[in-house]
Amino acid sequence: MGKAILFFPCHTGAHVREHGFLLFGFFCKPHIFMYFTTQYYSSMRIYIYGEKVLADTAQPVGVITSELCSLLNEMVLFMRDKHGVGLASPQIGVSQRFFVMDAGGKVRKVINPEILSFGNSTAEMEEGCLSLPGISMRVRRSKRIAVRYQNETGETVREELKDYPARVFQHEFDHLNGILFVDRIAQIARRMVIRDLERLAKKTEEVKYEAARL
Repeated sequence: MGKAILFFPCHTGAHVREHGFLLFGFFCKPHIFMYFTTQYYSSMRIYIYGEKVLADTAQPVGVITSELCSLLNEMVLFMRDKHGVGLASPQIGVSQRFFVMDAGGKVRKVINPEILSFGNSTAEMEEGCLSLPGISMRVRRSKRIAVRYQNETGETVREELKDYPARVFQHEFDHLNGILFVDRIAQIARRMVIRDLERLAKKTEEVKYEAARL
């Protein structure tokens, strides 16, 4: 059997089972939500390392509107289209505190999440990210967490998550705080991928430059 590699699409999101490998592919003002339609899904893209939105701290959601609910639904479709298990809003260029995840046999639409406590036990597993294509490293995370968030109906949800769902939640939650998995690894490990990070940042700048010329 191949090893298990967590590759969030981070965002979020592509969850792909292939050749014995397990891959997890896991800015916007509030008033802009009124412009989101079902067509938004077709224009979604994964934002790549070097783009500012991935390093920003996302802003809380004030009012849960029908437009936000539609966007959450579209994110689930986009996540599934990428065979993903999680997708955070910054990964599609929206700097607000929400994400979707499909882990542990349940789809969660998570708004204004909090992690209330971390268990004592941790586990290390290899993670990757669609925002960091071609890079994967081992990341240590808590095996059990207690969380609180609002769902799409505005209801406050409290849950205790463990193992895989806990890891997905932590990974997506990090995105809302401008944290990528490479920010969670030791400096000695980060030095192993520094050239790859520089390559991605350079490519992002080149794309921005070309877009500005159009």
